[in-house]
Amino acid sequence: MRKTATGIMRAFGFISVVVTIVSMSGLARAADWASVIMYHRFGEDQYTSTNIRIDQFKEHIQELQNGQYTVLPLNEIVDRLAKGENLPDRTVALTIDDAYSSVYEVAWPMLRAANLPFTVFVAVEGVDKQFPGYMTWDQIRELRDAGVHIGHHTYSHGHLPLMSSEEIEANINLASERYQAELGFVPAIFAYPYGEYGNDVKAVIRKIGFKAAFGQQSGVFYSGHDRLELPRFAMSENYGGIGRFRLAANALPLRVKDVTPSDNVLTRNPPNFGFTIAESYGNLNGLSCFSSNQTGGAVPIEKIGDARIELRLATAFKPGRGRINCTLLGPDRRWRWFGSLFYIPK
Repeated sequence: MRKTATGIMRAFGFISVVVTIVSMSGLARAADWASVIMYHRFGEDQYTSTNIRIDQFKEHIQELQNGQYTVLPLNEIVDRLAKGENLPDRTVALTIDDAYSSVYEVAWPMLRAANLPFTVFVAVEGVDKQFPGYMTWDQIRELRDAGVHIGHHTYSHGHLPLMSSEEIEANINLASERYQAELGFVPAIFAYPYGEYGNDVKAVIRKIGFKAAFGQQSGVFYSGHDRLELPRFAMSENYGGIGRFRLAANALPLRVKDVTPSDNVLTRNPPNFGFTIAESYGNLNGLSCFSSNQTGGAVPIEKIGDARIELRLATAFKPGRGRINCTLLGPDRRWRWFGSLFYIPK
């Protein structure tokens, strides 16, 4: 075994120091999961919440090149898991939302030099109307022709839970027309703007026929996941240090079922949050959950029977987005991870 790093995991105002140890023997293992990493901007220091610094991104690329990881195109991972095929252990996909110009100017040259595939989820209106800081269609076609995977990200990049089903469908169809006109195809994989979705939003995505849809909740994509609410680990200046990146890239799935509330758009705030563990873990007493609506460490957990986990939050989420992350130490000091993102109406 080789000690790789002492990482600092920071989320929601708490800090915990974790020593991550990986086993070289794990490289040969087959897996039905992958870690999906999400970025937005590169080297745009004025946007700290969505930007990754160039020095941080260089470290991420160097980590992915150290021989332990298999970086595959997102669409290949989706297709292989849908067919019941296994993946190499430590499979990683790289995704970038919105199509800012720093993708073309900064990220693509670095990823191309490292021979790492990635997906860009293109928010169409910003490209169509040439909002400041967005790529052009010519640049996106250049990426497409070089083998970069393009994903669907709506036309207006609006808050979908605030729209009617008809408005959501019209927004997506308008984007699809523009993808077809400019790129010659309509992307089959979708990313929710801001990671926001609920049952009504998912119903439209299902009706249109996307093969997969990704949010912005932390967690590991595995074969048993609902294909319309797949997780990604978001990277930014404050949460993009090499320690957190290693935690995400080495993460294991925390498999759950019967999650409550059943809708990510909250009608009760705070929600009665709970889930059932879907496979046997011998160390379930080590499970920890953290909520973005409170500080001071882990949320108290009530364990019901052998596998049911319930959280009773004392504080309501503020309007907008709220998160709960649950982690459990797994084999080789790798962390099992399950996260939820909620949309809270005003």
